[in-house]
Amino acid sequence: MSRLPALRRAARREWGPLFTTVRSGLRENGVRALALTLTAVTLTAVTLTAVIQLIQNQAWGYGPVQDLGAVRAEDPVWLALLRTPLSLFVPALDLPVWGALAQILLVFGIAEVCLGRWRTLAIAYVATLAGTLYARVGIALGPDAFLGLPASDAQVVDTGPSAAVVGLAVYVCHAYRAWFTGALVVVAMVVEVLVKDNLAGREHLASIAAVLVVCAVREWLGRRREGRGQGLREGGSGTRSGAPPMRS
Repeated sequence: MSRLPALRRAARREWGPLFTTVRSGLRENGVRALALTLTAVTLTAVTLTAVIQLIQNQAWGYGPVQDLGAVRAEDPVWLALLRTPLSLFVPALDLPVWGALAQILLVFGIAEVCLGRWRTLAIAYVATLAGTLYARVGIALGPDAFLGLPASDAQVVDTGPSAAVVGLAVYVCHAYRAWFTGALVVVAMVVEVLVKDNLAGREHLASIAAVLVVCAVREWLGRRREGRGQGLREGGSGTRSGAPPMRS
């Protein structure tokens, strides 16, 4: 029983700021706070369950679905960039539709409330694009190189929201200092690669690396702004500046 208060304090430190932000956002904005998430889930559900699943099972439909939303490393870069946004809403071959919906609903919903609509979209796209571009680099390096990939991965269909979900989870954990949860996400992705080393797992790690770079730049810019603001305050008070203090 004595461990229970300690666990509560640890949970409050880990998830308290994040929980408070989500609760406040929903309380102030209601359903509008989840506009992006609800739109994304609706788009995914309608498109995948009612349209794409129907179309791609037809003799004439599989090709158009692949042409619009399937990304492969062997595709030209410009074509992959055009397909990447829609590829987030096409579930991976080994992921059921309900899995993609659950990922988007949970992680995109929390991210939208905490980060805002456009930052959520930007981080999701950066994470997905990092995984897509890594596949090209890895195949160019070859299977014998560090972080290299076999040539056969160039033909693997690369779709699904998982890279965006992982990237958003890491970014939100960093922004709200949920260090343990963020580390748990990273460790889980590393274990995934160790247990089942495939293109999807490698791309998840590439997405995490790209988001961590974004987090590092964000921290650096924040410290630079704080230092600049502190310098202006100290200069205005005359403690470090050679100019005399202002007088009215």
